[in-house]
Amino acid sequence: MDRLYSTTTIPDAFQGAKDDITKQFALIWNQIKAPLIVPLLRITVVLCLIMSVMMFIERVYMGIVISLVKLFGRKPEKRYKWEPMKDDIELGNSSYPMVLVQIPMYNEREVYQLSIGAACGLSWPSDRIIIQVLDDSTDPTIKELVQLECQRWASKGVNIKYEVRDNRNGYKAGALKEGMKRSYVKQCDLVAIFDADFQPEPDFLWRTVPFLVHNPELGLIQARWKFVNSDECLMTRMQEMSLDYHFTVEQEVGSSTYAFFGFNGTAGVWRISALNEAGGWKDRTTVEDMDLAVRASLKGWKFLYLSNLKVKNELPSTFKAYRYQQHRWSCGPANLFRKMVLEIVRNKKVSLWKKIHVIYSFFFVRKVIAHINTFVFYCIVLPATVLVPEVAVPEWGAVYIPSVITILNAVGTPRSLHLLVFWILFENVMSLHRTKATIIGLLEASRVNEWIVTEKLGDALKAKTGGKTPKKPRFRIGDRIHLLELGVGFYLFFCGWYDFMFGKNHFFIYLFIQSFAFFVMAFGYVGTFVPNS
Repeated sequence: MDRLYSTTTIPDAFQGAKDDITKQFALIWNQIKAPLIVPLLRITVVLCLIMSVMMFIERVYMGIVISLVKLFGRKPEKRYKWEPMKDDIELGNSSYPMVLVQIPMYNEREVYQLSIGAACGLSWPSDRIIIQVLDDSTDPTIKELVQLECQRWASKGVNIKYEVRDNRNGYKAGALKEGMKRSYVKQCDLVAIFDADFQPEPDFLWRTVPFLVHNPELGLIQARWKFVNSDECLMTRMQEMSLDYHFTVEQEVGSSTYAFFGFNGTAGVWRISALNEAGGWKDRTTVEDMDLAVRASLKGWKFLYLSNLKVKNELPSTFKAYRYQQHRWSCGPANLFRKMVLEIVRNKKVSLWKKIHVIYSFFFVRKVIAHINTFVFYCIVLPATVLVPEVAVPEWGAVYIPSVITILNAVGTPRSLHLLVFWILFENVMSLHRTKATIIGLLEASRVNEWIVTEKLGDALKAKTGGKTPKKPRFRIGDRIHLLELGVGFYLFFCGWYDFMFGKNHFFIYLFIQSFAFFVMAFGYVGTFVPNS
């Protein structure tokens, strides 16, 4: 009898304690809910709706501009003088500008041959071009391979220089800056820059240089990126959708309206005098390319984007590489905005409208508001309204505005319209990291200048798998779990469960699907897997 009593009363005791804790939590929640939680959530909802409207207006504005550009055929050749380069019988090849081609690289075992080969294959008078390989590799084996590749092309008569440093100060910006100090660079008029995974077509210089020759006000010509591995996995397709909008709309609109846009760091040609006048390369942020572009624009230089000129390159196909890249791309612009906003305001060489465009549109809305609002509104605030039904989000803010923004974004990649839902879920997860990086940049917190080179696979994946698509390995206990994604996933799942049980607005459908997306990425089941052996 005593035994029976003990087995029944102990669970009852636990149940009683559990009920007491639940009641206490409910009591505390009800006490702070009305005076504290509800007002704060209402204020947050209003702020998020304001940011959503700002994003909406920005997207609609760019949509209208790009439609007018396409409708009226404002091609670069009509806005700027362009004539093919012609031989001069008297001057000979000296009539052609001297071009420096810079290729910065760091331990690029998989792609160094592709980039060096493509650069050496550029069609241009051989005595008017210098290929400069800036090798910051720390792996002696890779260093030797790159040097041998340069020697191989030199033996074929290519004017190629292999340059190394004894440190990595300034990372890519430091390497480019050091490369510009070489004595032979003084004879150069233009500099073309290609990252290690970029492969320009042979006619690249013939299509870009004439714009700079015939239009002295132009300081930069930017080409579009063409992704060679966009079909490798679902993650690369998602990246293609985001980047295609950037190139199809954002860059084109900036080029057509204010002759300003952010230099993409590669696949572009700079007038060296413009680069020097702007102060050269600086390593104060992780977006040295954008930094240079803003400074050059403030000096009055104009930029031109060529959407019909595409340069092949590779998208990061592993989740780890993509996360590092997105941290750099989100943290850097926010930090640059902090550093340059007053300099832009005080500048007297550019018009007021251009200042507004750079500060408000280019930096504030696209580089700060877009990241923060996407995460805070759709992954934190909107789910929170399920737990606090006293706060309602209007239908136009929760459904219509994000739907229009999403549709406008999808126009850049029509072939991926059927993947729109996956893109939304993927972007919402990545907004977590972009928001974190943006805040780090604005506050100049730790990791603000973290630079990790994006891993390129080249043909490594095919070589290691015999050309077959690798199978994703089963998750093993001890493999890394991404705790941030896991935490947000549990929060969304709880809000979805609560809405399913007690709510009336059917948000649970979105919340369950979005929480699943967070869980998938939390356990690393996204991107490609490269076997070690």
